[in-house]
Amino acid sequence: MPLLEVSNLRAGYGSVPVLHGVDMSVEEGSNAVLLGLNGAGKSTTLMTLAGLLPATGGEILYRGRPLTGPPSARVRAGIVLVPEGRHVFPALTVRQNLRLGAWTVRRDARRVRQNLNDVHSIFPRLAERADQQAGTLSGGEQQMLAIGRGLMSSPRLLLIDEASLGLSPKLTEQVFAAVQLINQRGVTVLMVEQNAGVLAQADTAFVMQQGRITATGSGSRTLEDEAVRAAYFGS
Repeated sequence: MPLLEVSNLRAGYGSVPVLHGVDMSVEEGSNAVLLGLNGAGKSTTLMTLAGLLPATGGEILYRGRPLTGPPSARVRAGIVLVPEGRHVFPALTVRQNLRLGAWTVRRDARRVRQNLNDVHSIFPRLAERADQQAGTLSGGEQQMLAIGRGLMSSPRLLLIDEASLGLSPKLTEQVFAAVQLINQRGVTVLMVEQNAGVLAQADTAFVMQQGRITATGSGSRTLEDEAVRAAYFGS
């Protein structure tokens, strides 16, 4: 059974529709990518899944059941969004930012310690910068912190919005490798990207255009698709 099933999902902002019937299915344990150019509706999709934006139609099934409720309830259910733009708390330390990510599991001290150890094993730089204010970190380090903060709540489905935005090619490669490691440790990942290079590590790729999924396939096959290459590489 898929962990996440989306059928004919519609959403938008006020009277402006953005999603026009999105269909996708994400298998548990998979590393999936939602690929599309700016304005395709990718972020809107993640925000709707996270409960930050109401759906105006369609259905979302999570673990076989309709997904409803506010964002806090979805986090407790295991759906965690790492937002575009990182949105770390700049005046707080790295350690404090990570602790805030553990809010929903804060009463389970053992789990919080284990999650923190897991984050440090994936992002050793965050352990080195534990007492440093988040606002003084580099862009790549802030992205690591944003993903690490998401991991602190024990996600079952991690939604990551534009992890490579504003990063150098070297840092992008490091972040993508970390996401792959997170997935290998058992977390299902749905990552929104404009960077087609992420397809090389994706089990499943969904190509989005104008608020609809226009192609679905394995990451490597999608990367070789002529229509996708024309859209992203001009050839």
